[in-house]
Amino acid sequence: MELSIIFLPLIASIISGFFGRYLGDRNSEILTSLLVSISAIFSIYVFYQVLINDFQENITIATWINSGSLNVDWSMNIDPLSAVMLVVVTLISALVHIYSIGYMSHDPHKPRFMAYLSLFTFAMLILVTSDNFIQLFFGWEGVGLCSYFLIGFWFKKETANAAAIKAFVVNRIGDFGFALGIFLIFYLFGTVNYNEVFEQIPSIIEKDISFLGIKIGAIDLICLLLFIGAMGKSAQIFLHTWLPDAMEGPTPVSALIHAATMVTAGVFLVVRCSPIYEYSLLALNIITIIGMATALFAASVALVQTDIKKIIAYSTCSQLGYMFFATGVGAYNIAMFHLFTHAFFKALLFLGSGSVIHAFKDEQDINKMGGVWKHLPYTYIMMIIGTLALTGFPFLSGFYSKDAIIEFAYLRGNSTGYYAAGIGIFTAFLTSIYSWRLIFKTFHGEFNNQEIKIKDTHESPIIMLIPLILLSVGAIFTGMFFKNLFISHGELSFWKDSIFFLKPLSSDHPPSWFLFLTPTLVILSIPISYFLFLKKKEIVDGLVQVNQPLYKFLKNKWYFDELYEVLFIKSSKKIGSFLWKFCDVKLIDGFGPDGISTLIKILSQKANKFQSGFIYQYAFIMLLGFSALLTFLIIK
Repeated sequence: MELSIIFLPLIASIISGFFGRYLGDRNSEILTSLLVSISAIFSIYVFYQVLINDFQENITIATWINSGSLNVDWSMNIDPLSAVMLVVVTLISALVHIYSIGYMSHDPHKPRFMAYLSLFTFAMLILVTSDNFIQLFFGWEGVGLCSYFLIGFWFKKETANAAAIKAFVVNRIGDFGFALGIFLIFYLFGTVNYNEVFEQIPSIIEKDISFLGIKIGAIDLICLLLFIGAMGKSAQIFLHTWLPDAMEGPTPVSALIHAATMVTAGVFLVVRCSPIYEYSLLALNIITIIGMATALFAASVALVQTDIKKIIAYSTCSQLGYMFFATGVGAYNIAMFHLFTHAFFKALLFLGSGSVIHAFKDEQDINKMGGVWKHLPYTYIMMIIGTLALTGFPFLSGFYSKDAIIEFAYLRGNSTGYYAAGIGIFTAFLTSIYSWRLIFKTFHGEFNNQEIKIKDTHESPIIMLIPLILLSVGAIFTGMFFKNLFISHGELSFWKDSIFFLKPLSSDHPPSWFLFLTPTLVILSIPISYFLFLKKKEIVDGLVQVNQPLYKFLKNKWYFDELYEVLFIKSSKKIGSFLWKFCDVKLIDGFGPDGISTLIKILSQKANKFQSGFIYQYAFIMLLGFSALLTFLIIK
């Protein structure tokens, strides 16, 4: 059964990818959705076994690499951490597959799309079930490659191609740091197996290593290099620029990749490596700072965006920031809790936005929507549920996980933790503001679309609504049902040895005023947003006019793209152009194949002149040759 979880999506991908034209669109959709759904059912059963019977297992599928001291198996490691990720990956993937049957109904390349989705699921499962860093890296690169295929699925669109390339290149920057981290691990420990590495960590606590001329602790360097990889994959600030642009892909792609799976791989990496990070205070502080900076940055940018998918994308970026600063303050279990709840409500929001886009004939600008809540009643209700969960409205899933992150940051008891808690509270308020702005501008007010009539907007088909309903159930209840399970720590912890705590988490409680602060701000944001974006819209317009520099700063995403264009892209293009035109064309080709071919051409043209047809010329040449030969023999 355990192996079926991994291989069923692979089988689905192979059949749909290679034989989809023979099976037909409908059969390909049904087959891939069915096999991934079976994988999800098996994953839930495995999670149940882990929960009830403390089931843990490591299944060796095959010996992968056996070279010198490097021994790497392709294994499937089942423990509480991987069991949670199995449920998240397969369940969200199954619902996205089903949703895609309706959403992609008019696309001529449905078998290829479903094949890509299934292949991505397989790569993600390889990543989360690995028991060594090489297999982890293999799955890591696999999801990166599949994301390139999926983001650029509509390859005839220039913007889609550019977004796919951007995602691929930015992730390669992070992956380079990740690869260096793995090399350093093998150099120091002679192995890449998790357990063998983690056992040896205490022995190198005092060991320093020289890197780029700087003396740094070996553990600190390992943690920082691994975190660079996590920053790229999870779109943390400085390596975040690919995520909003990735919305050029089909909406189901956004839900699968950018809500629940690929972008959470970085969080999973840090949590999986908690036995290393617990010994690096430097790395944990940096992760906390990067996390809270990302949360604030993304929330501020989302305030002024008008593309419905990009607003939700920046929301994803912000929530990933929460997860990272949770790991930074040592609350790895809380980070996984928020990862779990976030998967449901964020996938719900993305798929709900897809339903809206479907109703508006592919329009994504919220300024060109409005007034359709009666025409899209089910989508409207589901989006409301997703928004309430995202904002942390009391007793929905996001309330339990997000508030727990803020509370444990406060209980950290140092300046970094206090700053993270403060930023977390402020960001929660901003999150609520831009989330309700999206709801009010999309579903309420006046109908603003000039291309279609309001009567032409209609609810999505049942095949698209079923995943929304199931995800809404998760968005409501997962926090309530799993809070005690995921947050527990100590000897009775659900996580067992899959998460390591050098010191037990604080069991204290923050002051009462602190506990009520975030929920109060979240609740107050609803009437504030209603007033600003529906009743008195002129106030927002006035604020925009008065604060044009700030508005442009946020609208242009803090000018990160422009900055990178000046610092890196233009210089890289110039270097590339020089290497191409001078080094490649003039030097290598000029003196290499092109030079030789040109020389042969010239010589042949010269030799051709001797082919005149006159016998006396041929006799003269023969005489010269005979004379030269005779002279050579005499001298010799």
